Amino acid sequence: GNIGVDTMIFPEGTPGFVLDVFARKSLWEGGKDYGHGTGHGVGAALNVHEGPHSISPRWANKEVLKKGMVVSNEPGFYEDGVSGIRIENLLEVSYVNDDDNLAYKNISENKNDVEKKKFLCMKKLTMIPIQKNLIELSFMTEKELDWLDAYHKEVYQKISPLLEEGSPGLLWLSKACEQIKRI
Repeated sequence: GNIGVDTMIFPEGTPGFVLDVFARKSLWEGGKDYGHGTGHGVGAALNVHEGPHSISPRWANKEVLKKGMVVSNEPGFYEDGVSGIRIENLLEVSYVNDDDNLAYKNISENKNDVEKKKFLCMKKLTMIPIQKNLIELSFMTEKELDWLDAYHKEVYQKISPLLEEGSPGLLWLSKACEQIKRI
């Protein structure tokens, strides 16, 4: 579910409840679900659950996701009385096309730029390795495993320069970001 939201590309004007389906798809296929929203705004007033936007099955929230919004990505699964898991990352809504990101900053005078359909995606803000020994590899597709390896590579590239050479932190990060062993 986490990867489904992270990799979504969607047109401007899309409310968060539309993306919620992509987080729940795999669980639904197995007859499972979770009883909370997939994501919430994180914002300007330092509130943890800050709207007006969210990614959840609450269809009444029609607030569209817009460039610059920060949203959590936290699908999960819980089996009553047994266990549960939830991975929470923060994402920033951004335009897919870098030129659209620049146009957003410079607000173009060209009417054709304004009328062109623009698409949004999620940019990762959280840079921490995902605990690989909790992953059931047989449930993941090659594309999902590729995403996981690419995510860990990005985490390592961004975080390792901040750690001292030979430090326990760098050794841990290096191991945690190794490519996943495929079955």
